[in-house]
Amino acid sequence: MNLDLYLQALNSASSGIIITDNTQPDNPIIYCNKAFQTITGYKNNEIIGHNCRFLQSQDRMQPERLELKEAIKNGKECKVEIRNYRKNGKLFWNELFISPVINDKGVVTHFIGVQNDITDRKKAEHELREEKTSVERKIQERTKELLGNEIFLSSIIQTVRESLLVLDANYTVISANSHFLNTFKVTSEDTVGTLLFELGNNQWDIEPLKELLLKILPTSNPVIDFEVEHDFPHIGKKIMLLNAYRVEFEGQYKDRILIAIEDITEKREIDRRKDDFLSIASHELKTPLTTIKGLVQLLQRMPPEGATQKYLSTVDKVGTYVDRLNNLITELLDTSKIQSGNIELHNEPFDINKTIKDTVENLSLATPAYQITLSGHANGMILGDELQISQVMNNLISNAIKYSPGSDKIEIYLSKVGDFVKISVTDHGMGISPQDQAKIFERFFRARDIQKKFPGLGIGLYISHEIIANHKGTLWVESEIGRGSTFSFTLPIMNDDDNRK
Repeated sequence: MNLDLYLQALNSASSGIIITDNTQPDNPIIYCNKAFQTITGYKNNEIIGHNCRFLQSQDRMQPERLELKEAIKNGKECKVEIRNYRKNGKLFWNELFISPVINDKGVVTHFIGVQNDITDRKKAEHELREEKTSVERKIQERTKELLGNEIFLSSIIQTVRESLLVLDANYTVISANSHFLNTFKVTSEDTVGTLLFELGNNQWDIEPLKELLLKILPTSNPVIDFEVEHDFPHIGKKIMLLNAYRVEFEGQYKDRILIAIEDITEKREIDRRKDDFLSIASHELKTPLTTIKGLVQLLQRMPPEGATQKYLSTVDKVGTYVDRLNNLITELLDTSKIQSGNIELHNEPFDINKTIKDTVENLSLATPAYQITLSGHANGMILGDELQISQVMNNLISNAIKYSPGSDKIEIYLSKVGDFVKISVTDHGMGISPQDQAKIFERFFRARDIQKKFPGLGIGLYISHEIIANHKGTLWVESEIGRGSTFSFTLPIMNDDDNRK
């Protein structure tokens, strides 16, 4: 039986199946079948290279994690029921069975993990326990709680500074807050009791909105930041972010939908103007800066006769700061190009081992005070923009140096995980809080404590994240405050189809 047939069999299984490489640091995932992707909501390129613990998100105190850790450490089988989280953040219960793969020398080379979603079973067990309580007392408490929640919900709807609607199962408006009435210039009489899609002479008959709502009631999944652009007859074009939730009381889903509507039309226009300004300003600054850089280089090559050492060192400092300013302007231009979708990829096959090695060697020469070590190896060619990947490495290593005061060691590890290469940059510096990790790749985001101590605009990681995404890879961070950070990214290895292109 050939390998393709084995893979086809694994992909047809209803259970999620993964394979991890126990010979590599952190036991990364090197294979996952389609059922695993369906259960978790993650795509293949978002899974490969990660340790399985990423599915527990911030829920790190589960005793089952220690059971798994001990089993892997001792090369034993293990079966646990553990809380995991899908890509959309929703909790699901996972029945996980892991088994070691042992070679003829008795060494555990891999682990095979089989997972099943047992959320429904857990829910049924919970409901059975709940039924043991007194029916009469339960009805009384539920009635009281429902009344209190409905009053509380009504108060929120009327006072919050965001447009809110409550719909019934047939999409008829039960309640609309004042902000909605004022924003869309309608009255309560014309709104409450009317089918949403018939509001304002059918101006809410928006196809993307219908698709959104049809996904709400049949499931318990919320819809987060669903963008809708629509030209309303009376108030003009609006760009809106819609968030929709099923209203829940005492764990029982009622046939109610709460829709929050954020008007981001003005914000988008401000962002567009800001991007235009950054692009124009960066281009305008480039020309005089190029001239200044040329003049400084001329002064460095042809110093005046009798120039003092102070004069020479001052010119060198000016050159250094001109280079820093040039790099900053280049990053601003890159940010502008990414936002406008104009960033260019010059895709050519390149040897990732050589690219990483050359980048590390150049940075080591530029920062002799730091011990930058490179280990591991990954055979494979990458189809992509070599300069951009080198830029990502420069950003990650420079950040590792910048945010590691008191530490002079940076470790880089290169490996092959499935059909991807994985590159990790580890420092022993300040670390990043869980709250900041969730936003660290956003444009212009900088942690508050970092802003006070270190200069910067917070665009390097944003650019790096977008570059890796454009190469069909993923970039992520694992970190603890005071224990340093590891930034890792994956890139797909060229296959025969890529070579033919």
